[in-house]
Amino acid sequence: MPRSVNSVASRARRKKVMKQAKGYFGRRKNVWTVAKNAVEKAMLYAYRDRRNKKRNFRALWITRINAGARMHGMSYSQFMGKVKSNGIELNRKVLADLAMNHPDAFKAVVERVK
Repeated sequence: MPRSVNSVASRARRKKVMKQAKGYFGRRKNVWTVAKNAVEKAMLYAYRDRRNKKRNFRALWITRINAGARMHGMSYSQFMGKVKSNGIELNRKVLADLAMNHPDAFKAVVERVK
């Protein structure tokens, strides 16, 4: 009995990877082995950076809150400690937005915790 190879599935799998490699430079877009490696590496970067994005945004929010708090004579750690102890349920994302775009509202929060 001859060997049966599921070439339909193999071609579909290769076609899927080649579609993902669309837009890459040089042989990365049209040579199977190079494209496969490039797409695999790209997926690893995407997985890693979805997690790094959360860290980066948290760091950005902390920087913005720190700048806003220091304008009112407090450090970031003092401000956040007092926010938590006063039971204010605003997260860092919201506090950073207030500090950046609504300084009057942020000042009201600072005055409340002082």
